[in-house]
Amino acid sequence: MSGGSAKGKAAGGMISVAEALSRILASIPGPVEAQTVPIAQAPGRTLAENVLAVRTQPPFPASAMDGYAVRAADLDAAPATLRLIGTSSAGHGFAGSVGPGEAVRIFTGAPVPEGADAILIQENADATPETVTGREPVPTGRFIRPSGLDFRQGDTLLAAGDTLDPRRIALAAAGGHGTLSVRRRPRVAILATGDELVAPGQPTRWDQIVASNGLAVAALVREAGAEAIDLGIAGDTLEALDDAILRAVAADADLLVTLGGASVGDHDLVQSALHARGLDLGFWRVALRPGKPLMHGRLGRMAVLGLPGNPVASVVCGLLFVVPAIRALLGDPLAERDASEPAILGCDLPENDLRQDYLRARIETAPDRLPVVYPENRQDSSMLFILGSAEALLIRAPHAPKARTGESCRILRLDRRLL
Repeated sequence: MSGGSAKGKAAGGMISVAEALSRILASIPGPVEAQTVPIAQAPGRTLAENVLAVRTQPPFPASAMDGYAVRAADLDAAPATLRLIGTSSAGHGFAGSVGPGEAVRIFTGAPVPEGADAILIQENADATPETVTGREPVPTGRFIRPSGLDFRQGDTLLAAGDTLDPRRIALAAAGGHGTLSVRRRPRVAILATGDELVAPGQPTRWDQIVASNGLAVAALVREAGAEAIDLGIAGDTLEALDDAILRAVAADADLLVTLGGASVGDHDLVQSALHARGLDLGFWRVALRPGKPLMHGRLGRMAVLGLPGNPVASVVCGLLFVVPAIRALLGDPLAERDASEPAILGCDLPENDLRQDYLRARIETAPDRLPVVYPENRQDSSMLFILGSAEALLIRAPHAPKARTGESCRILRLDRRLL
């Protein structure tokens, strides 16, 4: 998720993006506990253990086409006429055996009767109520799906840490599972802070703004597979912050995400409130733009991430750090994976300073080439309109030299699902 930046210290007492992510994930004590749920309730959940097939699929040799189950040897001298002795359809197999000179009418997915070793498709046959004439030879095994073609009993179908999307749900069901062992949803408490914030839809004074960060982070949290606990908005007092922190603890949150107030200014009281409750601070400055004042620590069993108050920085840090932390809580072995992809610069860029940049950008794509990315001219971390219309974050490493149009780069797409 970090875009492959080098680990370690950055200038000015800041740590790198990769080092920050590594420390956050290292502080996760292990995945949350498992629970068993009906498979119909499992979409979007994360597997707690491998899923093994409890049956073989298909459990019998099955026809891949509508036609006639025959013995290939009977059609070696085609055209040849065979006697029809029955029908095999899905769920209603023919219980007898096909002998020399005999055939069984068969439909797609139906069991191939014993004795038959090929399917004569109906397009190559002329039938009466009693007979069928094959107009050409049929190779042995033609249009027969052998037993176990898909998987066999005992095969590993899915791995612990996999997220159960529609295709994986279908595979688990076909493997014979009515319930699945999944990780419970991690509980993520979200606290917006600041006297200037007002809940969406409420009237605002001239010196206030609408709180949007909490909604965005909550959406990321749910999409990553966790439960979002809204702690509301805390004003800029230690008493209000302490009350919210205690509510997060009472909710048995696995992760507390605060929004704003995590720096060390006169009105940035979040660190002080957390320290008063025993916060073990990990770090609070990252060589990142947007998102430099990022705080991480632990309060008892609860991990803590303090995101910047600027809305764009909050969303970017949510993507870079909150989502991987949730995936680690779910036991995803790829929680630290690099989700970036290659692209081509659509314009020149100046050299970068000591912070890793995530520039809001739009994409132009041709079918025969990598996406071409164009960073927006305005990159202020308060501008949600630019973020809302952006399709990707263009990653610029610390101290990157000038870059020219047509050179390669790395991007994080914003128009794709996280998992």
